[in-house]
Amino acid sequence: MNICLLGNNLTNLVLANILIKKKISVDIISQTNRQLAKKTVRTIAISNKNYNFLIKNIKEVSTLGWPAKSIKIYSDNTNSSELFEFKNKKQNNFYLFKYVELYNLLKKNKFLKFIKLKKYNLESFKNRKYNLIINSDQNNFITKKYFQKKIVKNYKSIAHTALITHQKIENKIATQIFTKNGPLAFLPLSNQQTSIVFSNNSTKVIDKASLLQTIENYNSKYKIKKISEVESFSIKFLVLRNYIYKNILSFGDLIHKVHPLAGQGFNMTIRDIKSLTKILEENLKLGINDGETIAQIFQEKNKHLNFIYGLGIDTINSFFKIDSKFKNNFSNPIFKILKGNKLLNNFATFLSN
Repeated sequence: MNICLLGNNLTNLVLANILIKKKISVDIISQTNRQLAKKTVRTIAISNKNYNFLIKNIKEVSTLGWPAKSIKIYSDNTNSSELFEFKNKKQNNFYLFKYVELYNLLKKNKFLKFIKLKKYNLESFKNRKYNLIINSDQNNFITKKYFQKKIVKNYKSIAHTALITHQKIENKIATQIFTKNGPLAFLPLSNQQTSIVFSNNSTKVIDKASLLQTIENYNSKYKIKKISEVESFSIKFLVLRNYIYKNILSFGDLIHKVHPLAGQGFNMTIRDIKSLTKILEENLKLGINDGETIAQIFQEKNKHLNFIYGLGIDTINSFFKIDSKFKNNFSNPIFKILKGNKLLNNFATFLSN
């Protein structure tokens, strides 16, 4: 079976590495030679379950990633004691990766085949005879022509990310604080470095000094030495209405985007990769290599789940936004119940993973 992946991005590199291991022919086609910014401070949180899936299929990934044992949740009014802690004594909660390091590791596979085309459309692929075309490129002609029907919610918020370097500490507990101005996350990268994600409830981009002041307002354990440059991006909830056109399957960020508060964006993509990989294996065993059939099966199995999951994250964001206006009168009693009930506690931790 011949598969084409449109877009030189992290989603396609993960997928390509896994498919190549399963003896499936893969080409990565892009319109430009993407030069990933070496100074980007973007990080990716990968749940324990998804991390185990990755190292099972791409063992080199085990050389990267910093483990977080738990996530402590705070509100603006209770930053001295946590509302709740998501943890499992038997495993880490998640692993944090620097985007650049993971991208560069995955592209080293000597069996990867990259093709650059100045322009492409459906005619560009006819002679190449691909059974399935997987498109995770948001800016190409095919996306703009065939995959524009979507459900979009603009949060009118901007996420700001940065890295802080600090004095060495035992740094394996992540913190999420629901401030009156939006969620602020401290995500450990090493004993001396932590990733910051602040989702500000404003369309105004804040500078490094302002972000550092916000960090210090809620910082209780880091003696900060320096802060990196700040990267900012607008926040939207997005789901694509239809994943398929003929044998083209939309994928990755193209089919779903969620609020960064739960760190689930790329985890949703990994779950999609698991599902697609399983569908391909099952169909190829039966001698079925029809891309349109495989794309249809993927959509039927995952479209409604992605929508429900994304909507759940949106609901959490809306809840804490309202809760902060009422001085946490809703969240405090809810988390007390969760803390006091072992079954509910375990279920909440299971969902977070």
